[in-house]
Amino acid sequence: MTQICEPCRLLPLTGGQNFRDLGGYCTADGRKVRWRQLLRSGSMQSLTEQDHAYLRAIGLRTVVDFRSKTERLHEPVSWPPESAPRILADDYSMIENPITIAFRAPDPGADDMARAMMAAYSTLPFDLAGQYRAMFKALLAGEAPLAFNCTAGKDRTGIAAALLLCALDVPRAAVIEDYLLSQQHFRMEIYEANAPQAAARMRQKRPEAVRALMGVDRRYIEAMFTAIESDTGNIHGYFERHMELDIGSIGLLRSLYLEDEN
Repeated sequence: MTQICEPCRLLPLTGGQNFRDLGGYCTADGRKVRWRQLLRSGSMQSLTEQDHAYLRAIGLRTVVDFRSKTERLHEPVSWPPESAPRILADDYSMIENPITIAFRAPDPGADDMARAMMAAYSTLPFDLAGQYRAMFKALLAGEAPLAFNCTAGKDRTGIAAALLLCALDVPRAAVIEDYLLSQQHFRMEIYEANAPQAAARMRQKRPEAVRALMGVDRRYIEAMFTAIESDTGNIHGYFERHMELDIGSIGLLRSLYLEDEN
C-alpha cells in the first residue's frame, strides 16, 4: 500500500526566511488545516528565481506584508512580473514600539528586552488590527494561497499565525507549538544579509539581549493572549470587535481552509 506523505511544514526555498506552512494542524473537532493555502514568512527579499518558480507553481495569489514602510523600502522584494501576487501593506512606523525603544537604550540586558517583547506582544494585536483584518478579509474572499510576513517572520507574523489558527479552532497548545518553531527555522544569516545596518547595531549589544530580541519565547505569545483576554474577555470577543469576524464569517473561514481528516 502506497503511503501518502504530507507536505513539509518548512517550504523548500533556498532564500526563504522562516517560510512555513500552517497546513496539517488538527482542530478541536477533528478536522485539519489545508496544506499550501496559509503560509507564514519573514522578509522575502532573498527569494531566488527558483524560489519564485516554486511559489508560482503552488499558485501564490496574495501576500500580506506586515513590515513598516521603512522596512519595505530597505528590503524591497522583486516579484517576477508574470507571477507577482497581490500585495497588501500599510504605511506605519515602528519607532515608538516597545521593542525599538528598548533596543535604542545604551546597554539593554536580556530582562530588559524580554519585558519589551512582552509589552510589544500586548499591543501589536491592536496596533496592527487593520492589517490583521485585511488578512482575514482576503482569506474570506478566497484569495489563497496567501502568505503573510514581517521581517523575521516571528513576531508580527507569529501573532497573525496565532490569530488565524485560533480562528480555525486549532487548540492553543498547537498554536504555541507553531509559534515556537521559529526558534528552529529563523535564519540569522539571511537577516544579516538583508538588514546589514541592523545586524551591525546588534553586534554592539549584549549577546543575551540579542537572543531575547531575535528569539521566540512562550512568555511573549502568552502576553498576547493575556492582553486580548483582558480587552474582550476571550479570543472570540477580539475577533468580533477588532477583526469584524462574526459567527458566520468564522464558519466560512473554516469551510474554506479546513478539511475532514481521512
